[in-house]
Amino acid sequence: MRVGCPKEIKNNEFRVGLTPGSVREYVAHGHEVIVETNAGLGIDADDGVYQAAGAKIVATAKDVFDQSDMIVKVKEPQPSEWAMLREDQILYTYLHLAPDPEQTKGLVESGCTAVAYETVTDDHGGLPLLAPMSEVAGRLAIQAGATALEKVYGGRGVMLGGVPGVLPGKVTIIGGGVVGLNAAKMAAGLGAEVTMLDRSIPRLRQLDDIFNGRVRTRFSTIEALEQEVFSADLTIGAVLIAGAAAPKLVTREMLSGMKKGSVIVDVAIDQGGCFETSHPTTHSEPTFEVDGVIHYCVANMPGAVPVTSAHALNNATLHYGLQLADKGLKAIAEDRHLRAGLNVHRGRITNKPVADALGYELAEADTVLKVA
Repeated sequence: MRVGCPKEIKNNEFRVGLTPGSVREYVAHGHEVIVETNAGLGIDADDGVYQAAGAKIVATAKDVFDQSDMIVKVKEPQPSEWAMLREDQILYTYLHLAPDPEQTKGLVESGCTAVAYETVTDDHGGLPLLAPMSEVAGRLAIQAGATALEKVYGGRGVMLGGVPGVLPGKVTIIGGGVVGLNAAKMAAGLGAEVTMLDRSIPRLRQLDDIFNGRVRTRFSTIEALEQEVFSADLTIGAVLIAGAAAPKLVTREMLSGMKKGSVIVDVAIDQGGCFETSHPTTHSEPTFEVDGVIHYCVANMPGAVPVTSAHALNNATLHYGLQLADKGLKAIAEDRHLRAGLNVHRGRITNKPVADALGYELAEADTVLKVA
């Protein structure tokens, strides 16, 4: 198969879909790899490094799309990329379609087969291709929030760890999954006072064991959420419902009860955000203020640390990418975990949360693949 990797064009996105190490693996499997010139500069990998790994370098993204059977990316395709997709292509990348009707329409009209990293599953009920970026985003959320809390950036002027004789900052984390766990590790490591909210009692027990009393846990009710958000200096939104739009847990009305200059970091923004007042921002303009509360809602947080995050992502995506390259659509038909990642196929929506969120008729993956 001819596997293509274009340069990412989303605002301040420096990651790359295929690292040179991944290129070597695809080539070793007998595939041709086509890489857009300068695609890897964000991870300090120039065209020469890719050529040494066995890639063919081409001048433009159009060259990549025209010559490839499968496109491997990081972020969702942008409008100029929708137009270059075609019916016989596989797209393998993050999609986050539920809050994005325009992208969904573009993919449906292209006729391509789109496999979303964020809905591929594993035997343990996890999301293995989302997990590494959730780890990065969870850790970055504390760095970003701590910076936004500085007075020069509009924050309260609180240092999360405090100093001897001065109380530390208070961090509230909504959601006890991979993002929440990693955010809590960073916040507790800085010496902040940390509370995590979740609606799973077994998960709260796990978190309590992991942190051994260094982090408080609370069952998430409206009352508990209000109490913790109102008292927080920094609130991290880390809620995920696989494939679906994030629930709006913190309303506009609740902002009036929050501290002026406190900070919200909405890591769920890729799925629409879990704060009612959130909207996507970029690394070049990461924050905005609503009712005195600073919002950080960058939709590609791991793009800020591309060397770390691109390699972590490739470690996770390579296995299924090779299956797709080796077997094509047969790989999706044979592997239920890859099938869970199938979101769009030849003009049909095959992921239920996406179909429900955007009003499409669901086409069962098993059915459309048999027809194909």
